[in-house]
Amino acid sequence: MADNDAVVKETKTKPASRYERGTRSYTMSRIRGKDTSIETLVRSYLFRRGLRFRKNDRRYPGHPDVVLPKYHAIVFVNGCFWHAHEGCPKRSIPKSNVEFWTAKLARNRERDARQQATLRDDGWNVIVVWECELGRAVREERLERLYGQIVGGGADVGTDAAGMDAVGTDAAGSAG
Repeated sequence: MADNDAVVKETKTKPASRYERGTRSYTMSRIRGKDTSIETLVRSYLFRRGLRFRKNDRRYPGHPDVVLPKYHAIVFVNGCFWHAHEGCPKRSIPKSNVEFWTAKLARNRERDARQQATLRDDGWNVIVVWECELGRAVREERLERLYGQIVGGGADVGTDAAGMDAVGTDAAGSAG
């Protein structure tokens, strides 16, 4: 009976992979960088509210998802995974190649903070909308707040990837 237990333990040590070798890389490469469902959702809401904008404008750092020159506002619609949203359940590190993903997501976060700081220095009102804020239960509230942030000049602020709010102050209220 001891021999059977040893055989069972040996076969259970390596869990089955969810994907075959090479499939995960292909799957991740198919994820689009623009015109995602959440971006389309935000843009269609803003258009219905009468706002006109440019989308994915390459003239600005970070190629913002929505640029509203009339209001001097820029909106980034960020996926919680790809932009490492702090405290979000959708933010996770894949279980394979952990070192690579940790470094990559940290670089993404640092790049976002750098680009948003540049835009703020240039006088733009930078607003970040997170994927988790667009869930069915809270979607309408967040989109209405976004509209207010745009037309009101950032009076109602949310925080971005660097912990900075839409008018460029940190949580303590000091300029960043």
